[in-house]
Parts: sequence; structure tokens; C-alpha cells
Amino acid sequence: MILFMFYVYVLQSEKDNKLYIGFTSDLRKRFQEHNRGEVRSTSYRRPLKLVYYEAYANDNIAHKRERQLKSGKAHMALIKRLTQGSEVDPSPLRIADVN
Repeated sequence: MILFMFYVYVLQSEKDNKLYIGFTSDLRKRFQEHNRGEVRSTSYRRPLKLVYYEAYANDNIAHKRERQLKSGKAHMALIKRLTQGSEVDPSPLRIADVN
């Protein structure tokens, strides 16, 4: 029996169109935290919209997937997936610099 799901999610800033990729066990709560400005790395880029997510029963697999989506081929495939038949503008899409 699965008690918890773990989510890898992608937010897009409506201010600058940049992407933010994250991981959480409570997607609704985390999305609200982002949009209330409670997450330092996205607080200045609000409002944000959820453009993609994946759900996993295993947190280790979800963390691994998050790292994959933040770099290389998986990142490029994600951008391609997001822009196919969507309102997402591919020109400004990139992962925001996070300090």
C-alpha cells in the first residue's frame, strides 16, 4: 500500500517565463508556498503556474528524476515536451539561476 507520493514538478514564472524544477511530497502545499512568496528562489518571480509534474512512490527515484530534469538531455527533452502543442513559449525557457 502506497501512503505517500513524491512529486517532481515544473513551475513557470509568468513574470519572466523561466522554469523552476523542484521536488516535494505535497504538491498542492508546495505550489501555494511558491505563489505566496515563501520559497526564496522563486519569491521574486511570482506569479507562477504549474506546467508539469510527475508522481513517484519512491522518494529516491523522484530525487534522481529531479536532478535529471535539471541538466542535459532530460532537460532538453522536458522543454520539447512542454512546448509541443502548448501555450508555453520555448524561447525564454531555461532553468532559473538559484543561489
